[in-house]
Amino acid sequence: MSTPSRRALLAGAATLSATAALAQDQTRQPVEGKRGASILGPRNPEREAQNPNLLRPPTTDHGTIPNLRFAFADTHMKIREGGWSREVTQRELPISTTMAGVNMRLTAGGVRELHWHKQAEWSFMLAGAARITAVDNDGHNFIADVGPGDLWYFPAGIPHSIQGLSPEGCEFLLAFPDGTFSEDNTFDLTDLFAHTPKDALAKNFNISQSALDPVPNKDRFIFQADPPPPLRADVVGDPQGRVAQEMVFRLMQQPAQEARGGRVRIADTRNFPIATEVAAALVEVDPGHMREIHWHPLADEWQFYLSGRARMSVFGAAETARTFDFQAGDVGYVPKPMSHFIENTGDEPLRFLELFNAPRFEDVSLAQWMALTPLELVSAHLNLAQSVLAALPREKTPVV
Repeated sequence: MSTPSRRALLAGAATLSATAALAQDQTRQPVEGKRGASILGPRNPEREAQNPNLLRPPTTDHGTIPNLRFAFADTHMKIREGGWSREVTQRELPISTTMAGVNMRLTAGGVRELHWHKQAEWSFMLAGAARITAVDNDGHNFIADVGPGDLWYFPAGIPHSIQGLSPEGCEFLLAFPDGTFSEDNTFDLTDLFAHTPKDALAKNFNISQSALDPVPNKDRFIFQADPPPPLRADVVGDPQGRVAQEMVFRLMQQPAQEARGGRVRIADTRNFPIATEVAAALVEVDPGHMREIHWHPLADEWQFYLSGRARMSVFGAAETARTFDFQAGDVGYVPKPMSHFIENTGDEPLRFLELFNAPRFEDVSLAQWMALTPLELVSAHLNLAQSVLAALPREKTPVV
């Protein structure tokens, strides 16, 4: 028997490689059996690979549910000395009428200048460490250091600041209970000084106008400064005392609601009383599991994906449904009370935030609803055996 030549082996390998590439290309085409056809025109294979359920949606998808996904990677980056900022608002994601989000990074010493908003500010620390300050309307001050997994909340109109700490600064997500919010509409301290007559400022502070000459002539937004001293040395004595309600919540120190295949931590007015306009859940889903089919009766859901990969199918009534794919850095949105599930499609834990313009986290479980309804009635609807329905959990299982 003759030995195959090197050229024949290479040719065979090339044929196998071409066949594998063709097979892979076919899996990334809008083709299923006799349905669909290949794309002949221009393509963006990288984007298609990120969104397989848009390229080849499940047959259960139907109708005209609008886009419910936007990536922070597709947003405009505002770069400054001391850090950067980018946002997803109703401008980027038109369906997002009740919430907007900002992703911000500060260097060690980098300052998000003293400012306030028309809307409340909720935040989740992603990485690093920061020092935050605030003064409420009764003159109580608040100064604290925060790290990964910590939350803070500043009510609307309350002035505050954020500064990155050594050695690496910080990165965090900000959420605002208003889809039209934009960082460009913030009330900044330097902007106020630049657009208030100097004689009025001098009279207000009982100083000379010349003392105001070094004041910047426009807002600074984010700027570089020296890192602050240790917290104990940075606290300002206040005759009015500390704020009445804690503005920081250590979410990762709270016990999780455990389920087979995942866990959930909830922060709302039951354990974070000051956060009256934003309720939140941090959800972790292990590989092979999913956030159960559910809906939220009182508020739209704004999502931020922290790690892993996911698919979400949303049912919008009237024979409408649509499926989306998500990865770290993406924003998702589900209008109330559309039912949906979020499945871990990767090989690592899926972590994401569910945020609501509401004082409390509330959801309705499909399985629990069916389990607590007379079995004969449910069986008459779905033609399911009563033994199947009897096995449904009567307790809510957020991850299944």
